[in-house]
Amino acid sequence: MDIISWQLGLLPTFACVVFGYLLGSIPFGLVLTRMAGLGDVRQIGSGNIGATNVLRTGNKKLAAATLLLDALKGTAAAAIASLWGVEAGIAAGLAAFLGHLYPVWLSFKGGKGVATYIGVLLGLAPVMVLAFAAIWLATARITRYSSLSALVATAIIPVALYATGYGKMALLFAVMTLVTWIKHHANIQRLLSGTESRIGEKG
Repeated sequence: MDIISWQLGLLPTFACVVFGYLLGSIPFGLVLTRMAGLGDVRQIGSGNIGATNVLRTGNKKLAAATLLLDALKGTAAAAIASLWGVEAGIAAGLAAFLGHLYPVWLSFKGGKGVATYIGVLLGLAPVMVLAFAAIWLATARITRYSSLSALVATAIIPVALYATGYGKMALLFAVMTLVTWIKHHANIQRLLSGTESRIGEKG
């Protein structure tokens, strides 16, 4: 009976993980560009489905909408699942993040995850979004590198969470930061070689 009770207890968390993954895997960048008659966003620029590549279509409003929706799917997954407890929220947030990076609908080829990372942060630790924004803006102002700003912000957030007593969330975001850095390997290589595009720089 104890084993059965334990298994039944895992069902809500499992349901939250599935919910989070499916929500996170919605490719808003691809959906919106197709609805706008701009074709397949994967066929331009970096081939990414995120807001940065959507911006390469020249439609700023569409890029902004992609950024917002990619963030909010992380927020929704984490916040709704949190109704069943912090652990469920953390599990669903991670699942949504991974769903965005590896969507089953697109042969597991998704975005780089920064928007969804911020969305999950908003759903679990809203105040930390202000810290993320401040770090991003400060780094961008100094370096004018969008990618570096995101990398620095994601590196600091787990430390800030741990320092303020959010141990479980710090572990979650440490994992998400590691994956984010891996997904940005090409950007990191360009930063090291000095060939990464700066904010406002025209090709």
